[in-house]
Amino acid sequence: MKIRQFISAFVLLSLFSFGKTIAQTESSILGVWYNTEKTAQVEILKKGNEFLGKIIWLKDPNPDGKPATDKENSDPKLKTRPLMGLPILEGLKYSSGVWKGGQIYDPKSGKTYSCEIKLKSPEVLEVKGYIGFSFVGRTVEWTKAKK
Repeated sequence: MKIRQFISAFVLLSLFSFGKTIAQTESSILGVWYNTEKTAQVEILKKGNEFLGKIIWLKDPNPDGKPATDKENSDPKLKTRPLMGLPILEGLKYSSGVWKGGQIYDPKSGKTYSCEIKLKSPEVLEVKGYIGFSFVGRTVEWTKAKK
């Protein structure tokens, strides 16, 4: 009797684990996501074998009605480019549940960081920006935008 209970528990646990593995695929991050502050939406797309993301919505585009620009960029030529449509994620590749090897651009600081993304749940991404080593950096959560 105990063997039957053990086998049943093992099968159920295996099915649960298998279901969690199947639920996350490389396309799990595709779609529209709110940044942490919910002041912008980023659409994540796949181009070739890489993932990229661009800003598609801003809560407060600009008080004067003109398009918000990349004013914090250190390159004077890029300070006037609009934030709408601005690519902020690039070069990410999927490997073993992590999208990594790419970069994230932070328009608030005008700086670019190495980037790694993990799917915390179907509705939440953990987005990490770092310089050098991935264990030293900042992780924020992005939430899936409702359709």
